[in-house]
Parts: sequence; structure tokens; C-alpha cells
Amino acid sequence: MRKSILFILLMLAVSAANAQKYALIDMEYILEKIPAYARANEQLDELSQKWRNEIETASQEAQRIYKEYQAQYASLTDGQRTKKEEEVITKEKGASELKRKYFGPEGELAKRRQAAMQPIQDDIYKAVKGVAEQKGYSTVIDRASATSIIYASPHIDISNEILSRLGYSD
Repeated sequence: MRKSILFILLMLAVSAANAQKYALIDMEYILEKIPAYARANEQLDELSQKWRNEIETASQEAQRIYKEYQAQYASLTDGQRTKKEEEVITKEKGASELKRKYFGPEGELAKRRQAAMQPIQDDIYKAVKGVAEQKGYSTVIDRASATSIIYASPHIDISNEILSRLGYSD
């Protein structure tokens, strides 16, 4: 009796799993078709380059002061040496602090990227949810980030439907 109940439960679970509908999207494909995403990336790249230049200038200034210190080392008193060494260290720390401020995990670039991309991601999520509910999909998988998908039928890829729902057609 116990084995019969277990067998019935197993069969119900298998049939329920088979009844679920799946779909795939390619988030990279969708994002490359959205002009706002490309504009946001261009703006972030420009800002990033500006900050890299600022950091490079600060680093070069630290190197200049260090080379100056090395050239004058023999003629400096102990107090002057200490002062120059502290100046070099301060400049190097400043450059490192700028790098962390702009490019660190909690840096300005990460914050701005999040602010620029969140509305786009929210719109995509709403479109995916709408298509999934309309078509009865229980699961939608992003093939761009699902590295364990070796093969998937193109018939279950709904990326173009998502783009259409977002107002971008191929």
C-alpha cells in the first residue's frame, strides 16, 4: 500500500513537471535592440573614460613628485625627505582613493550603471511577465546567462515577442 501511494505521487509529480511550459529569452539580443541601452552604455563609457583620465593625471603627478624626490634625495635633509615621502604617499593614496570612488564595487560607475539600467530591466521584466502569463509559461529562462543550456529549440525563444511588447520590432 505504501509503495502504491509513493508510486502514484511520483507519477503525479512527473506528469505535473511535463505539463509545465517553458520559454527562453536571449537578454543580450533584447538589450542590443533597445536604443536606450546603447545610449546609456555610451554615456557610461564616456564618463568612465573621463574618470580614468582623472586617475591617470593623479598617478602621473605622484610619479612626477617621486622622481623629483629621487633626483633631489642626496641634497635633502632628513626633514625634507620625510616631507617629500609623505607628499608622494598622499598623492598615491589620492589616486587610489579616486579609483575606488569611481570604479569600486560601491563606486560612482556602479551606481550610475544601476540607475541607468534599472528602468530598462524593469520594462523587460514586465514584458516577459506579460508574455509568460498570456501564453501560460511557468518558466522563462535567459539563455545568455544560463550556461548549462547546451541546446534549446528556437521555437521556445520568445525574445522577439518581448521586443514587440516593448515597442521594438525587428
